[in-house]
Parts: sequence; structure tokens; C-alpha cells
Amino acid sequence: MLRTVGRVAADETRLAHIHTKFDGYVERLFVDFTGKEIRKGQPLLSIYSPELVSTQEEYLVALRAREGFMKSPFPEVASSGNSLAESARRRLKLWDISEDQIKSLEQSGQPQKTLTLHSPYEGFLLERMVYKGMNVMPGMALFKLADLSVVWIYADIYEYELPLIRLGQVAVVKLTYLPAEIFTGKVIYIYPSLDPKSRTAKVRL
Repeated sequence: MLRTVGRVAADETRLAHIHTKFDGYVERLFVDFTGKEIRKGQPLLSIYSPELVSTQEEYLVALRAREGFMKSPFPEVASSGNSLAESARRRLKLWDISEDQIKSLEQSGQPQKTLTLHSPYEGFLLERMVYKGMNVMPGMALFKLADLSVVWIYADIYEYELPLIRLGQVAVVKLTYLPAEIFTGKVIYIYPSLDPKSRTAKVRL
């Protein structure tokens, strides 16, 4: 049996960046410190965007116009009314405006000054790159989340022990801060290079 030490890290395949698809100004932050657990659908921040307000107004105008066009005896006129409304609606959806938010807009008939951005994922907040009053642009990363239900462990294996390691091999893991708990993992990657000083290779569990 081999014994070694390791380092726990987030699974890179379970990392997620949250960003906005329109520009605006952060009016309120609902998540303001790293390490916080985030639930899917949880509000993260509210953004004021003149562009978003304008698109909401366009959508409401298109809905009112559609009602008038539907009364036309000409099918092509009625069809154009539908196309105009659907085009504005698609723009809202492309900006990640939820169905509930669009329905609220339709019912109220009033554009919302700010949009609340909800988390599309769940996990723990690793990084927060946004602050109250900050100007955000499309594509800008705002938050970095990690799903820690599965983690990676990087273990150091001496060169002479490497022949004993194989992919899929099961390992028993103990953590110093949870001495009564025993975890299991498996070898998923053996790094192809050695540290020239320690003569060890990294193995990922």
C-alpha cells in the first residue's frame, strides 16, 4: 500500500463563470463575499441598463401594435405584427431575461428600470469581480462558481512508485480536519513529467 500527501482543488470541469450579455451599472449586490454557497435561481445582483429599458419599451410598443395589426383583413399585416413582437421578445431572451420577468413586463405594461440577474448554476463563490456602482460590459466575468460535490486531489508519487499506479485505481483519502471521515477516490490522470528536485510525479484523483 502506498501512502502520500495531496492537495484538494476544485474540479476544473465543474467551474462556471457568470457574466452579463448587455452593458449597464450595478445598482445592488445580493452576493458580496467569497465562499458563500449559491443556489440555482438565487438573485446575484441588479443592473440598470438604458439599452435594456429601451428594449422593454420596444417590446411593449410591439405588443400594442400587434393588437392593432391583428384586426387587419390582410394576413400579411397580421403576420408582420407577430414578427415585430417576437423579434423584441427574442432580444430579451438572448439577454437571459427569464420567462417570469417577461410575463411580469407584459402584465404591468411598464419597463423595469433594473434587471435582477439570477444564478444559472449552483456552487460556492470562488471569485467576485464586480462591485456596487461598477459599469459592466457584455462578456465581462462577474462571478466564478465551483460545484464542490466532487473535487480533485493532486497527490505526489515518487518515481520508483509510479509502476504501482494505474488509471481507475481506488484510493482512500483522509483529511486532517475531519479525522473520523474516510473518503474514496480514483486515479483519473497521471502526469507525464517528473519534478526534477523531488523526483515525484503528480497524480490526479
